[in-house]
Amino acid sequence: MSNWTVELAVDHLLDAEDSRHDIEPMSDTWTEFTLGEAYRVQDKTLARRLTRGEHVTGVKLGLTSRAKQARMGVDTPLTAWLTDVMVLPTGDPVPLGRLIHPRVEPEIVFVMGEELKGPGVTAGQALAAVHSVHAGLEVIDSRYRDFRFTLPDVVADNASSGFVVTGSVALSPHNLDLALEACVLEVDGRVVYTATGAAVQGHPAEALALAANSLAARGIAIQPGWLVFTGGMTDAVPIREGGQVTASFTSLGTLTLGARTD
Repeated sequence: MSNWTVELAVDHLLDAEDSRHDIEPMSDTWTEFTLGEAYRVQDKTLARRLTRGEHVTGVKLGLTSRAKQARMGVDTPLTAWLTDVMVLPTGDPVPLGRLIHPRVEPEIVFVMGEELKGPGVTAGQALAAVHSVHAGLEVIDSRYRDFRFTLPDVVADNASSGFVVTGSVALSPHNLDLALEACVLEVDGRVVYTATGAAVQGHPAEALALAANSLAARGIAIQPGWLVFTGGMTDAVPIREGGQVTASFTSLGTLTLGARTD
């Protein structure tokens, strides 16, 4: 396809998600596919989701760690949307029948207590607006074949959104050293990765500030009560039927995800 438009891209991506089939990156044939166009696709896709009854519950950051950037071949963090249908209740298995090729990554999650609006937000100001900090797992699921994409492709695809789950332990950010908050990621009882919060832009609050400032350029403020998933601390791991992924944090508790086919 060579006659791409924002609306056509929205149709293409939502059809791939709804029918659970992967597609080639749009950048292969969209020669003028800029980052600005990609965010317009992302926002139009959100508008379509809201029209069909979904509700915004927060934002997420992608590619905030060097591990993720190296794996995906990009070097710039990005922002994307979370809606209520993406939130998986704690203890529920990942519904594999609704996904294409899911992978799981551990994250530090903020629940916002105050509005946070850029530009010019610092990490300190961002952290002051946080109500509580939680452990999180994100199930990412790119619509692109073999997880191959450019930065505009993944931005348009809402940063490979799938599902998110948040731990029940809720701590004040003022009582934590989030740069040193450690996480051990296990797959089927075997340790595969370890990381600390410093893997996320040096400190998760830096990622939160980045989100606020990035969204401000689109006229958007982070709202009280929103979840903010600050980005994968490690590379993502595949999850399969009967498998189990566990993330154990120093202070934020332990989260475990199983999987089932619908």
